[in-house]
Amino acid sequence: MTTAQDRAKILVEALPYIKKFYGKTIVVKYGGHAMLSQDLKEAVFTDMVLMKYVGMHPVIVHGGGPDITAMLQRIGKRSHFVGGLRVTDKETMEIAEMVLIGKINKEIVAQINRIGGRAVGLSGQDDGLFEAVKKYRIVRTPEGAEELADIGFVGDISKVNPEIVTAIIERGCIPVVSPVAVGAGGESYNINADHAAGRLAAALGSDKLIILTDVEGIMADRSDPNSLISSIRADEIALLIDKGVIDGGMIPKVECCLDALASGVQTTHILDGRVPHSILLEIFTDKGIGTMVEK
Repeated sequence: MTTAQDRAKILVEALPYIKKFYGKTIVVKYGGHAMLSQDLKEAVFTDMVLMKYVGMHPVIVHGGGPDITAMLQRIGKRSHFVGGLRVTDKETMEIAEMVLIGKINKEIVAQINRIGGRAVGLSGQDDGLFEAVKKYRIVRTPEGAEELADIGFVGDISKVNPEIVTAIIERGCIPVVSPVAVGAGGESYNINADHAAGRLAAALGSDKLIILTDVEGIMADRSDPNSLISSIRADEIALLIDKGVIDGGMIPKVECCLDALASGVQTTHILDGRVPHSILLEIFTDKGIGTMVEK
């Protein structure tokens, strides 16, 4: 049983971190299993509200790939993939907007407000938050040559206009952002949520970028659960990629961290979103969890 003295010790341990991050902006990319379990959802949103009440400025950028896939299956829409990426045609983009903006975003806002926070939902289209250009996928032909493949309405962020997010923060609210951007012709683009979170963190001058994943962090040996790399410098990443220690879906997350660090974000963190209150454990405790990628 946790005694009153134990709880007091926890608060005392947290005090220097509360002081350190008071008034700081922290961008959290919310995705993975933390979006699927109601208990984990409650933990993440409670973390956000607590951070706000102790003087921090959390900003949420959420994903939603599984929900988009489920909705496409419900309407009988078959997906086509090129180089491992879903081709987002016009109909698929419309479904993605409906799910990301109309469903997931509003659910997050409602749940944060329900537990005592003040959240405001928006997408990258609002006030031109995210401007994007069309993204192409490099694929290899049967002959071994590389060529650009059209994957539809998938974009890369070309510019971030963070004023609307700053205004929401100044109102004392938690911004909740959907990764949908606008192109030069007014067309909508689906954006990788990790990429969107990293670019927004840089534009806001955030102190931290936190990416929630479904793994413990970067592992030196994935067969050894005790090989978690708790801290790594940005200049050490390339070697781990060359050695295959970092591969697959972890590469874009790490690249997102590197881009954010190069753009002025102080520290980045890859955390296991399957652990309840992983964000608080990282920010408010001496030991922390996950992997910190720093300059």
